[in-house]
Amino acid sequence: MQGSLVSQGKESLLIPKQTEVLESAVVNRCPHRMEIQSIVLAETDGSGCSILGSVDSYGDLIVSKLDGSSDDVDRLTYSVSPHDCGVGEGSWAGLCFNPSQWSMAAVARSFCKSIDFYDQDIHLRTLRTLWYPSSIIFMQNLWGGSEGPLLALTEGCQLSIWDLRMKEKGGCVQRICGSVGDILYAVSSSSTGTIAVGGADRTVTVYDPRRWSALSRWLNCSKYEITGLAFSSVDPNYIYVQGVDYEVLCGQWKDGNKAFSFRGDSNWLGFSKCSDRDILGGWCDSGNIFMADVVEQVSNGVAI
Repeated sequence: MQGSLVSQGKESLLIPKQTEVLESAVVNRCPHRMEIQSIVLAETDGSGCSILGSVDSYGDLIVSKLDGSSDDVDRLTYSVSPHDCGVGEGSWAGLCFNPSQWSMAAVARSFCKSIDFYDQDIHLRTLRTLWYPSSIIFMQNLWGGSEGPLLALTEGCQLSIWDLRMKEKGGCVQRICGSVGDILYAVSSSSTGTIAVGGADRTVTVYDPRRWSALSRWLNCSKYEITGLAFSSVDPNYIYVQGVDYEVLCGQWKDGNKAFSFRGDSNWLGFSKCSDRDILGGWCDSGNIFMADVVEQVSNGVAI
């Protein structure tokens, strides 16, 4: 949305203008046997194509390849199921791709307390968590370097860091415990390497991975439980916070100053941000999609 399409309400609340979808595409074949829990759309470097990954409640992963016009290229690129499929029950499942190696995907399954790693349709490894995993990302630019085989995971009330090169302790290299009983639901990493988590306590906590100490805590920044986080690509000092209701806010995590917020017309079913741009999109329970294009504003950090 551009500035002319947005009006401003109370408490920096931005009200978007209704518009029509001009163009859309349908993935021709996505044969999940259970309900889809997570989807990830990632832009691969140089080829002009994108990959769309989806995982259902039993951990079945399907990855499709899309061309520049979002048409399905190969109908079905590949699909893979966990080794213990059929064991246990269906539950929440998360998905993320490795930004430095797009063929590598990680799938977290809550009920099984496990993380499965795949290189396309080849199963590489399974990690076992202590608690039920809820959010999963590959860490970026740790200590100023490029993306490596490091994974950040929220499980229960703790943040755990996993190194795929390690065999000791099952690959877990760090655990940071939060308040007992306050479950973490979201984790995000910035271009500078900082890690943010949020959850039931409605607080965003940002960590320095070099010392694993808390840099900042933004208390009660959301009216309800935090279910989504994303650092700004325009300015990593800003972060987007999604609540369990229908509001998304943007603010400075260091001092807790709110820049703006916007709402959907019902609870979010899913929300995401582009990896290299501050284009946000969310799908509401009503079936409507809300999008925001956030740009840099010299005098006031970021603006929609």
